[in-house]
Amino acid sequence: MSSQPAASQNAATIQPAKGKLGIMTAGMGAVCTTLIAGVEAVRRGIAKPIGSLTQMGTIRLGKRTENNTPLIKDFVPLASLDDLVFTGWDIFGGNLYEAARTAQVLDRDQLDQIRPYLESIEPLPAVFDQHYVKRLTAKKAKTGKNKCDLASQIRNDIAEFKSKTDRQVLIWTGSTEIFMEETAVHQSIEAFERGLTENDPGIAPSQMYAWAALKEGIPFINGAPNLTVDIPALNELSRKMNAPICGKDFKTGQTMIKSVLAPMFKTRMLGVSGWYSTNILGNRDGEVLDDPESFKTKEESKLGLLDIILQPELYPVLYKDIYHKVRINYYPPRGDNKEGWDNIDIFGWLGYPMQIKIDFLCRDSILAAPIVLDLALFLDLAQRAGMKGIQEWLSFYFKSPQTAPGLYPEHDVFIQLMKLKNTLRYLRGEDLITHLGLEYYD
Repeated sequence: MSSQPAASQNAATIQPAKGKLGIMTAGMGAVCTTLIAGVEAVRRGIAKPIGSLTQMGTIRLGKRTENNTPLIKDFVPLASLDDLVFTGWDIFGGNLYEAARTAQVLDRDQLDQIRPYLESIEPLPAVFDQHYVKRLTAKKAKTGKNKCDLASQIRNDIAEFKSKTDRQVLIWTGSTEIFMEETAVHQSIEAFERGLTENDPGIAPSQMYAWAALKEGIPFINGAPNLTVDIPALNELSRKMNAPICGKDFKTGQTMIKSVLAPMFKTRMLGVSGWYSTNILGNRDGEVLDDPESFKTKEESKLGLLDIILQPELYPVLYKDIYHKVRINYYPPRGDNKEGWDNIDIFGWLGYPMQIKIDFLCRDSILAAPIVLDLALFLDLAQRAGMKGIQEWLSFYFKSPQTAPGLYPEHDVFIQLMKLKNTLRYLRGEDLITHLGLEYYD
């Protein structure tokens, strides 16, 4: 694949999406059951894939005057929904119909239409350690003599699934682990694998799943803010095994709003003096985040966006002294219907103050499920196109996009979407779109 982003580039060689794509999820709770139930409902023609860029999004090719805007799924060779097969791991037992009923995201009538399919999927016992997720207790977990043994059991599960499918993607849809920082065990593949044998406390379950997937040459996606694949050891392993990786922590509710509003303030040169954000939610995610150590992990993920978008070092008068506060409150009656409140204090011409207040009543898993679908399909595409390592073009989907060391991430949702679509154009040998537009007036 050419490194030149020229209009005359050759299209990348992309292997066809033949056979079954196996989607494995570590954690089969609200997000996972909503995804799988939704895919089956779409396949049966009883629902639409609303929220999915791969299924409903379009991409412009060439000039605006050419009116050439195909669906993304018709432009690049994505796996068909009919070819998706699901499996995964969980700590609570029971089949996916029971898990979906417990999650209380989808209506019972809707679930009952696909009940036999959901009942046919039984999660495997998961790797779990309560040290990393304090508020949960496992009912169905793997046991082993050390972390290497447990990670090898994950690999065995993957190998069994590989015998039934043609390609695979593994996604962490489990809970937020406690806040962790890089240590020596994370710096190389050798150190990491030695740490597995030595039960190094720096290796959390999510990292074990990532290691197992990458060792099998399988793309890995992290849907939580955990320190997982964003360490040198697993970055190196992903390149070595030709297995793409991307960012962490799905961008669903409040952070999605910030990635839209913050660019608007900066483009208009409006100042921001304060941004207070609080959330209430009552699902399992809320229960886990009620633990201060897990909340610290989520807080770090949610706080970084504003500084990167607003660039206070370049615009000190407007953003140097911004006060940014994020809170998450566990409120069981709300269930999966999360509510995000934002109070934004801004100032304009001559320093006069103004305010914006937002009350976003969203459904957490309804927003997350199509993200999981898109990422699985796009990472599978990336691997078939010979791409490996960090896929920054998928930053669009994450609170914490992953980038090359020393490179700041793009958080502006509009730049992220342009990056994503230009990558697809690049893969197919189409002109990149700059939106300059001068050619229409020559």
